[in-house]
Amino acid sequence: MRIIARRTLLAFAERNPKARPAILRWANTVEAGRWETMAEIGASFSGAVVLNGERARFEVAGGDFRLIASFDLRRQIAFVKFIGTHAQYDRVDALSVSQFLGVA
Repeated sequence: MRIIARRTLLAFAERNPKARPAILRWANTVEAGRWETMAEIGASFSGAVVLNGERARFEVAGGDFRLIASFDLRRQIAFVKFIGTHAQYDRVDALSVSQFLGVA
C-alpha cells in the first residue's frame, strides 16, 4: 500500500522523538499491507478503531498521539489525514478532518 503524506509523517516523527518508533512501525506495516477490508486494517493494529468504510484511527506511542488515515482499498493507497497529540485529536472531527498537524 502506498502512503500519501509519508514525508510529512516522517517530519512529525523527527519533531516528536517519542512517537518516532511507533510512526515508523505504522508506516512499515501499512506499506507492506494488502488489505481488502477495513476490518482487516483494524485487526492489523492494536488500538486501531475503524471509524467508517474508509477511515481508521490509530493510537501512537501508547495513545499519547493519534493518527487518522483514509484508505482507498481498491487503489491500495493510505492518506494520512491527521496526526497530533491526544488533546488535539479531541478537538477535531475524526470523520472529516483533513489537516495534518505538525506539533513540536
